[in-house]
Amino acid sequence: MTDKKMFEEENRELQEKFDFRSIRQEEAEEASEIEYICFPPNEACSRERIVERVAKAPDLFLVAVDKENGKIAGFLNGISTNEEIFRDEFFTDAELYNPDGGVVMLLGLDVRPEYRGQGLAREIMREYASREQKNGRHMLILTCLPDKVRMYEKMGFLDKGISNSAWGGEQWHEMSRVL
Repeated sequence: MTDKKMFEEENRELQEKFDFRSIRQEEAEEASEIEYICFPPNEACSRERIVERVAKAPDLFLVAVDKENGKIAGFLNGISTNEEIFRDEFFTDAELYNPDGGVVMLLGLDVRPEYRGQGLAREIMREYASREQKNGRHMLILTCLPDKVRMYEKMGFLDKGISNSAWGGEQWHEMSRVL
């Protein structure tokens, strides 16, 4: 089987197993719990910030819900802006949200441990990029630790080097993807 055929088969299986959609207000607490499972305390976004972001910009969250049990298996969230350089305030200030912004600053890709290793993170990113392109966005920007650079390169992101971000006391790479 060719790589393309394997990818298409994996994609089809994930589409059958998960419902990909915007987050619902009542799922904010579950998203916050997943954030604390997926990130160490110094990097995790606070419960209050997640709840605030869900209230302000639910359309910029994409959840993958396991059709079998109704649990959120993973999600991606961001904030739209017209800025093109990542700054830590995007994590903490939902007022920076510009519904008409052409750029989305991605703030977290979270996949529960029991759902990892099956391509779900890649499928969430693929779905998100496709949706945001249809919504008129032209670029996605994220920060990641050095050990995740290769993963995001495989998802079509370009490593722009060390970011200005010092979130959680870490040194991050800034990456972008044109849509």
